[in-house]
Amino acid sequence: MSRIAAIAASALLAGLCLPAAAQQAVALKQVEDRKAVIATVEPVRELVARSRIAGTITTLAVREGDRVAAGDRIALVVDPKLALQIKALDSRMQAQSAAREQAEIDYGRLQQLRASGTVSQAQLDQARTRLEAAERTLQALRSDREVVEQQSVEGAVLAPGAGRVLKVPVSLGSVVLSGETIATLAADNYILRLQLPERHARFLKPGDTILVGARGLQQQEQETLRHGTVRLVYPQIDQGRVIADAEVEGLGDYFVGERTLVYVATGTREALVVPASYVYRRFGVTYLKLKDGREVVVQVGLPVAGGIEILAGVKQGDEVVAP
Repeated sequence: MSRIAAIAASALLAGLCLPAAAQQAVALKQVEDRKAVIATVEPVRELVARSRIAGTITTLAVREGDRVAAGDRIALVVDPKLALQIKALDSRMQAQSAAREQAEIDYGRLQQLRASGTVSQAQLDQARTRLEAAERTLQALRSDREVVEQQSVEGAVLAPGAGRVLKVPVSLGSVVLSGETIATLAADNYILRLQLPERHARFLKPGDTILVGARGLQQQEQETLRHGTVRLVYPQIDQGRVIADAEVEGLGDYFVGERTLVYVATGTREALVVPASYVYRRFGVTYLKLKDGREVVVQVGLPVAGGIEILAGVKQGDEVVAP
């Protein structure tokens, strides 16, 4: 009998020693006071593909929204006059080549006659001068042809860098001038451009962390927030707005000009905070579990240091346990 009593006592002690569910009192804490502002997706820089020669667009390989790599051909500009110039230069080169051959023959013949004393040295020098002039003229014509050929090659409009095509202000068959814009590209790396009211200017500085909401301008409960970092705060206030740029991972799938909500710290305030792991959702409703076993519906705010803010449903001092 004493053995049974000992076993029962051991079981009771074991039950008393089981770890209790983690619990914590709802407490007021100093948290960052975050305000929702609108941010716009912007490229870090815009690239412009321009025509290097004047002519007609015979090939247009891109349209708005296409992605291109550095060096991809965007369009081909052809100037019909260049082909005529090359043809004319070819004819002049053939004539000059024949003149040079004749000058070389004359110089060779005079060399033989000079050896026998039939012609003077002055006549031989004149023949050599005519041969050298013919060679230089032929070289000049070849150089002119290379220049025109290079101009023809420069008719290919190439992407100056990798990115997404924003605008193509020309169409197939358009006549363009040298230096005219064929396409505007947004570089692959994007930023968020923030606009804050002037009263928040003193709180914003480079290196601050921002929270980026879901795509669009609609606030959502329990939305997944991403972190970003303020990289630049512009020193000029524009129409009562402070402008700042922030870096955020994964903006490459956004549209340029797309707007989204961003939460920016503008000071501190007191808020009810509980560990984020204590909050759970069921059938689209957010709950906390109290120490006495009751479940209460709560409204949550943004993630803060040490947990998540509770806007409504519990009060300071309530004991909550992990679900």
